[in-house]
Amino acid sequence: MWTNFFKLRLFCCLLAVLMVVVLVINVTQVEYLDRETVSATFIDSSGQFVSSQATGFSRNPYCGYELQTLSSRERMEEDSLLAALQWQVPNVGPVPFVKSTDPSSSYFVILNSAAFFKVGSQLEVLVHVQDFQRKPKKYGGDYLQARIHSPRLQAGAVGRVVDYQNGFYKVFFTLLWPGKVKVSVSLVHPSEGIRILQHLQEEKPDRVYFKSLFRSGRISETTECNVCLPGSLPLCNFTDLYTGEPWFCFKPKKLPCSSRVNHFKGGYLKGLLTASESAFFQSGVNIKMPINSSGPDWVTVIPSRMKDLVEFNLGSPKNVGPFLAVDQKHNILLKYRCHGPPIRFTTVFSNELHYVANELNRIVGGKNTVVAIAVWSHFSTFPLEVYIRRLRNIRRAVVQLLDRSPKTVVVIRTANAQELGPEVSLFNSDWYNFQLDTVLRRMFSGVGVYLVDAWEMTLAHHLPHKLHPDEVIVKNQLDMFLSFVCPLET
Repeated sequence: MWTNFFKLRLFCCLLAVLMVVVLVINVTQVEYLDRETVSATFIDSSGQFVSSQATGFSRNPYCGYELQTLSSRERMEEDSLLAALQWQVPNVGPVPFVKSTDPSSSYFVILNSAAFFKVGSQLEVLVHVQDFQRKPKKYGGDYLQARIHSPRLQAGAVGRVVDYQNGFYKVFFTLLWPGKVKVSVSLVHPSEGIRILQHLQEEKPDRVYFKSLFRSGRISETTECNVCLPGSLPLCNFTDLYTGEPWFCFKPKKLPCSSRVNHFKGGYLKGLLTASESAFFQSGVNIKMPINSSGPDWVTVIPSRMKDLVEFNLGSPKNVGPFLAVDQKHNILLKYRCHGPPIRFTTVFSNELHYVANELNRIVGGKNTVVAIAVWSHFSTFPLEVYIRRLRNIRRAVVQLLDRSPKTVVVIRTANAQELGPEVSLFNSDWYNFQLDTVLRRMFSGVGVYLVDAWEMTLAHHLPHKLHPDEVIVKNQLDMFLSFVCPLET
C-alpha cells in the first residue's frame, strides 16, 4: 500500500511541475508579444527604429567623418541618432529567394474586430509574415507601412509598428474619426532586401556620382566630384569656409581649380546587385506590395494658387533658382533657391551653390519673415553622418536666427514616401528616406520650428506614392504651412 501511495505522490508532483512549466511558457510568450522592450523594434509613422536602450554598434568610417571636431554634446547626439537607427536584421547568412518574405502569403488580423470602437480608441493589428514556401518566418526586419483610411471621407492616418523579431508584427492605430475604417498593410522591402540596402549605404555611397565643368578660354575639362573621392589623384577642395561642409573635385590636368563653372549629376552606378540579390527587389512581387487580411479588414468607429502672386523671370534653370515672386496687393515677397551640393537634378552654376546655413545667416528675420526648408532627398545615398552634419549646421543657423529675431517663423518640410521600382530602391528607397526623416525630426525637436509632416500625409493618403506628390497632397501641405504662418486667433 505504501508503495502505491508513494507512486501516486510522485505522479502528482511530476504533473504539478509539468503544469507550472506549461504555465510559465505561455505567460512568457504572451509577455513577449505584449511587452515593448528592447527585444522589439519600434516603427514610428510606418518606419522602424530600435529602442533607445540599444547600445553597442559600429559604423564603417567614411571620409574622416568619425574624426570631426565635435563637442561632447554633439558627439553624444550623433551616437544616439545612429544607435536609434540601427535596423535589427538577424545575421542568418545568405537566404534563398524562396525563403524570403512573401507578401502574398503573409497576412494580418484585426484584434477584436467584432467590437465597436470609439473615436480616440486604439486599434491593434497582428501581422504574420511567411516565405514563398508558405512557411512562417522566424525572424523580423521587414520594412512595413500601415495605414487606416476611409475613402468616402478622404481621411487617413498611419500606424506605429512593433517588430517582435520572430515573424510577428503588431500595428497600433489611433482612431481619429467616426465611420467605417479600412486597414491596409504593405511590405515595402523584405528583411533580406534591407540587408542589401544597408550594405549599399555603407559600402557604396558613391553610387550616385557628380561632375563639374572647368573652363578657361577655349580649354575645358570635366572631372568627377563628391563629398570625398578615392585614390591619390590631386583634388580641388571646395569645402565651404563657414560651415565646413566638404566637397571635392578631381583637379583638372590643365586648368586651375578656380576655373570651375558648374555642378551637375554625373549618373548612377550600374550592376550594383548580383542576380540572386536582384530577386529581393522585384516590382509586383516584393516592393511595396499589399499584405492581405485573413478576416475583416475594416472596423466601425462610432461617434491652389495665389492669383495676385506675380513671378519675375530671372532666367534661372528649372528646380535650381533663384526664383522671385511678388504680391504687391498683400505686400508679399517670395524667394527660392536650391540647397548646396549634393544635388542630383539639373546643372547648377558654381556661383549659385549656396548652403542653407549660409543663407539663413544673411536673413535679418522678424515677425514678417517666414523661412521654409526642405533638405533630404539628395542625401539618401550617403551614410547618415553626412546628413547629420548638414542638419547640424542648418540647426545652428536656425537657432542663431531665432535668437536675434524670435518672431521669425521657421517651417521644415519632412521627407515623403515615393514610388519604388527595382532600380529606384537602390538609390532612393523609402527605407533610406525614413532614416533621414527620423534624424530630421529628432535634431529639430525642441528648437522652435514647425514641421509640415509630408511623410504621414503621403503614407496616409489613398493616392499612389510619388517623389513629387499629386496636387491635392501638395495643397494639404501648403494649408498646413499657412496655418503656421497665419494661425487662427482664439
